[in-house]
Amino acid sequence: MTRIERRFSELKAAGRTGLIPFVTAGDPLPGAVVPLMHELVASGADLIELGLPFSDPMADGPVIQHASERAIARGVGLQQVLGWVSEFRRQDALTPVIMMGYLNPIEIHGYARFAEEAVAAGLDGVLLVDCPLEESAVLEPLRQAGLEQILLAAPTTAPDRLQQLCEAARGFLYYVSFAGITGAARLSTADIADRVAGIRSQAQVPVAVGFGIRDAASASAVAAFADAVVIGSALVETLAGASDPDDLSARVRRFMAPIREALDKLS
Repeated sequence: MTRIERRFSELKAAGRTGLIPFVTAGDPLPGAVVPLMHELVASGADLIELGLPFSDPMADGPVIQHASERAIARGVGLQQVLGWVSEFRRQDALTPVIMMGYLNPIEIHGYARFAEEAVAAGLDGVLLVDCPLEESAVLEPLRQAGLEQILLAAPTTAPDRLQQLCEAARGFLYYVSFAGITGAARLSTADIADRVAGIRSQAQVPVAVGFGIRDAASASAVAAFADAVVIGSALVETLAGASDPDDLSARVRRFMAPIREALDKLS
């Protein structure tokens, strides 16, 4: 079993819904990324989605766009992010870490080189929003090295293509709850519950739902029909402007506690 498979197997056995927080690597405090990751786990994260800063994050809304800009301005890049993952692994060998980002930095770095360094660092998978299934052959070196490519499905995904995604998915399938960018303040669970149920009946892997989940109420509503919930923009916004590592940790705890509590009440 991979770390991702093991974690979802544990969640299923316990009747729990997974909580996957997203943070932008290097924002707000580049010197506190590893403590931030550990605090996320201590506060109830089951997997961590670590955003690779990129200059043109076309799938992200203003909150994550600005977080990427701030991290890039501080010199954060791919090599540094892999170094943080490696440092995180010195104390945590169990929590899956997914790198979310865009294809360009990996292509520049070199696919085979990235795959080797990412696996050595302890990364478990990549979610590359601008690398669709039809073009994913370029990621074969990553898959051969043992990294999972996390695939995306959306409300606009046609049935034939959705079947292809369900057959190809590894680790878990990420369902985007609406057509749009991250951070939008709309979420109608009635519109997506049937869709996610249909996907779960086809997919051989768990289904995580993201976009529009901002708090305990929205997380617990989605948890009624998803294997995991992903929370990004609301958390990134909460962490922005933290003055020091202690302040950062306190913000994580305040944000995560009610969400974890709400999800655990459903188990």
